[in-house]
Amino acid sequence: MDRTTTIAAELARRGAADGPRAAGLHDTIAQLLDAAPGSLAAWEDHLEECADVDMALFSLVDIAEAAPGATAAALSEDAVARRLVRLLGVSSELGRHLASHPEDLDQVVREPVRMPADRIAADLLAEVGAAPDADGFLVAGQDPARQTDPDRGADLLRLANRRHLVRIASRDVDASECAEILDDIAAELADLADAIIETALALARAQTPGHRDARLAVVAMGKCGAQELNYVSDVDVIHIAEPARPDVSTERAVTVAAKLAGTLTRICSARSAAGTIWQVDAALRPEGNAGPLVRTLDSMATYYRNWAKNWEFQALMKARPMAGDRDLGGQFCELVSPMVWSVGEKEQFVAQTRAMRTRVVSLIPAREKDREIKLGSGGLRDVEFTIQLLQLVHGRHDESLRQRSTLRALAALAAGGYISRGDAEHLDTAYRLERLMEHRLQLFQLRRTHLLPTDEAGLRRLARSLGLHTPQEVTGVWRATSRAVLRSHNRVFYSPLVEAVARIPSQELRLTPQAAEDRMRALGFADPRSALRHIEALTQGTTRAKRIQAQLMPVMLEWLANGPNPDAGMLAFRRVSESLGESHWYLRALRDEGAMAQRLAFVLSTSRYATEILDHAPETVQILVEEDLVPRGRDDILREMTAVAARHETVEDAVTAVRAVRRRELFRIVVANILDRIDVLQTAAGLSDLAGATVDAALETVSREVDQPPRIGVVAMGRWGGGEMSYASDADAMFVVEDAGGAEAVTAATRIVTRVRSLLGAAGPDPKLDLDAGLRPEGRSGAMVRSLSSYRAYYRRWSSTWESQALLRARHGAGDRELTAALLDSVSHLRWPPGGLTAGQLGEIRKLKARMEAERIPRGVSPHRHLKMGPGGLADVEWTIQVMQLQHAAEVEGLQTTSTVRALQAALDAGLLSDTQDVALQVAWREASRMRNAILIVSGRASDVIPTDPKELDGIARLLGLGLGASAQVMENHLRRCRLASKAVDQLFWS
Repeated sequence: MDRTTTIAAELARRGAADGPRAAGLHDTIAQLLDAAPGSLAAWEDHLEECADVDMALFSLVDIAEAAPGATAAALSEDAVARRLVRLLGVSSELGRHLASHPEDLDQVVREPVRMPADRIAADLLAEVGAAPDADGFLVAGQDPARQTDPDRGADLLRLANRRHLVRIASRDVDASECAEILDDIAAELADLADAIIETALALARAQTPGHRDARLAVVAMGKCGAQELNYVSDVDVIHIAEPARPDVSTERAVTVAAKLAGTLTRICSARSAAGTIWQVDAALRPEGNAGPLVRTLDSMATYYRNWAKNWEFQALMKARPMAGDRDLGGQFCELVSPMVWSVGEKEQFVAQTRAMRTRVVSLIPAREKDREIKLGSGGLRDVEFTIQLLQLVHGRHDESLRQRSTLRALAALAAGGYISRGDAEHLDTAYRLERLMEHRLQLFQLRRTHLLPTDEAGLRRLARSLGLHTPQEVTGVWRATSRAVLRSHNRVFYSPLVEAVARIPSQELRLTPQAAEDRMRALGFADPRSALRHIEALTQGTTRAKRIQAQLMPVMLEWLANGPNPDAGMLAFRRVSESLGESHWYLRALRDEGAMAQRLAFVLSTSRYATEILDHAPETVQILVEEDLVPRGRDDILREMTAVAARHETVEDAVTAVRAVRRRELFRIVVANILDRIDVLQTAAGLSDLAGATVDAALETVSREVDQPPRIGVVAMGRWGGGEMSYASDADAMFVVEDAGGAEAVTAATRIVTRVRSLLGAAGPDPKLDLDAGLRPEGRSGAMVRSLSSYRAYYRRWSSTWESQALLRARHGAGDRELTAALLDSVSHLRWPPGGLTAGQLGEIRKLKARMEAERIPRGVSPHRHLKMGPGGLADVEWTIQVMQLQHAAEVEGLQTTSTVRALQAALDAGLLSDTQDVALQVAWREASRMRNAILIVSGRASDVIPTDPKELDGIARLLGLGLGASAQVMENHLRRCRLASKAVDQLFWS
């Protein structure tokens, strides 16, 4: 293998795309520098860290031809050689500049530290001989030794800009962690932009007669204003002018200032043989490009107070004086600052900000959407809009958030608890990486771009400049980063909390104690002082949790006030928050997870039942984060219950764990109910499935205590059997044991069932589930558990009419399905008797119904207020359809159902009742069931009697969807429905 082949291979290993060509460039450089070409020089080791080895070698050939001595000297120092090689591998344009102006190699040789802004300005002003004139204005050409014509002065400024770009870029690429110093590099680029605008203004004054008549302030906007400028970017500005002396009119000052601003813009934006600088863009001024280039302070004040749109104030967040009359620029910033930091409460501000972001994304050409680092989904703009929205909403009362810099603002938001530390860290990392990608793309040819390359070479160059290796790696990193940004952006930018806080006027965020009490009373708190004490307990202090609570509190108060009992809600919120104060997820979820905070506020101020569940198990609040709040299926719940029970050694602990799962699932159903995600039938089915899974899991767990436990089946009866349980329902049941094993099996099964009933029905932190066996043969005087043959014998010989009626709702509840199926099959003739009821049986049912109405309505309670036993109530509807089932189910198969609603539909289909009767009965049953649930949800107490307390009635009305102040309507609607249902019952049951 010859020498050239070996060098080509070595250079290819270091990253050269074309090894032989790179070897030829190596030879040329060696000859130019009078070095030995036979081996790689020490500086060539740094090619391995170079973004584009071939481009760096080409540039080095050109530079060495122009200044071999300076090039050799630079390459002889290892640190300098590393900077130079890395710079030339990133930027072909700066390589060309160094070949044309090799004296600027000094900028690579110098120590890579940030130059103070005043030194940059002094250097540039000296280039054009600028100095203060007699009136104190900086004017180019004042230094006799540096006087030059305007065009030459502009070229000197362009070359000085390139010189400083070489210096800054050398420091940038030399960093071990470029992303870590990105904000410092961007700030120095902004310092350079300030100095260029100041120097261009000095050149403009030299070309503008009468410049002394105008004070001109140039205010930086956008990235320059935030001091986070790119290598190639528009410099967004606004110009403000005032007369320089009392004898100068405003019109004259504005005319002169406009000429200065126009000349300044042309100098910075024009291209010549010396290159170009930055485009100066004044489009963010009032009225945009259609408005005057320069305005006075008064004109600015008039516009921003009367005509400015919300997005214009968002843009002004970045405003800072950058050149010209800094005092005047400062006055402008002071003028607009209060307007900027109150825009967050303007009508539709949040919606308009979101719409603007959506529109920007929609305007990206389809072929560029996946490559757009700046404007695309998950790109730089998503980070910036997220941060700016939070700043404008919360910065109204928290001045620590009033930062121009994106990254400093993000740090302030995280420190204040306005964004989670995790989201802040992800956004900070992503923003630095995406900005670094943007910088590297722009450095290549010093052109403005924020699109990922499509060509292999461009992607490879970008990858290597970021410390990666292949095009696939860089596209993978971009996609992963943009997805992470988009997740955080969607969670924060579209949070209901942000929109809700924005609607609260600024003055209400800073209230005196008396004003706060008045405000609380106006919101509907009956005891404002107690509520304020709760607020103080949650928000006073310097911990992160206290700061987050302080941010949440104004909007939580609004949301609590939307419920029927804000005082109870506030107390409950304090208890939950104090219980979960050390949980890392709780406050983060309230702040960041969609509608959780709003849901929690409404639930706490609506439901004592839900609040009691949270009191005993605050961690259950996590349910509120879930989007899908519909009840889980029975099998899914049973699998979880079985799994958690298996983790515990004792039966007591295992059943406690099962009850804890039931408690959580009860909370899920209650919340779905309160938020109107499920109707009364879904609620009933969910509660019935939950009861079945609980009994099944408890039965399996308790059976562990018995050696060779017998097979036990649980027959669901009553509302459980009908799949129509309410929150207050017991689980009516019968227990059947296999015949095998005889009396011993019955004894063992009785012991198991008794233990299950005791553990599930015991008082404790979890809502109990009473297994009521009162519908078993012989009622409460009969055996708790019978064998299958005993049941068959009893029903064959002794069954009463009421037992046939009770069996209409019998179905498998838990345990052994074969046993329950066998029992139900053996009593089908009783449930759906051929030939229907005899006259005597029908009379017996009617007498029993009348006796129950007389006995079960409490003394002093109006029957019309009783949801179950009152006229047109639940019992009326259920007994009416049950009589129809007993009469006709043998012939009408659709009536062979345990469900009241399905049985009514089957009766309608069979012509057994009219449409009017069906509607009356269906509506009465559904609404009475809803009201029964609502009473327990609101009050925390089970009751079949409609309350008379106005506050409870108001809560029930709201839960039923009747709105605020509709308590009287609850009773009116109930009486109307019951009248119609009672009429149908009279026609169908009693006649």
